[in-house]
Amino acid sequence: MTVATVVVADERCSGDSPDVVVDTDRWHRLALDVLVDRGMAGELTLTFVDRDDIAELNVEHMGKQGPTDVLSFPMDDEPIPGVPTLLGDVVISPAVAAAQFADHAGTLDDELGLLVVHGILHVLGHDHAEPDETALMRACELDLLERFHWHGAAPAGFRQTHD
Repeated sequence: MTVATVVVADERCSGDSPDVVVDTDRWHRLALDVLVDRGMAGELTLTFVDRDDIAELNVEHMGKQGPTDVLSFPMDDEPIPGVPTLLGDVVISPAVAAAQFADHAGTLDDELGLLVVHGILHVLGHDHAEPDETALMRACELDLLERFHWHGAAPAGFRQTHD
């Protein structure tokens, strides 16, 4: 039986978010729980980077200026449940998460949890370009966060959309 593998790295070095502690073990567990729940076998990388690094990736791959919170890079082939594969990469900027959590998820911890789940769902083929896709993706995010991040109902201040 092939299992899901998650490789997590904290590659921040410029000091743009020195007060943001990234618990790589915790986010590894959340990512692994999501992949196992979705029946995915294969490898996913989850990398935490500086604001400048994610801004550079955002320009290079999305054609957008400035930093973003999360970028997802699925492999070319659509993942198939139960078949081992390289799933893709999720890149998160803790500095951007720290700057936006109050107007978004409510706490930095919940913001990082949301970004991990959101990024993985993009790798697995979810999108939010159309209203129906958005509703489905948000429902999946909330379900996964309630089961694997909070282990219960979402806190009262949690939001999936920005104010």
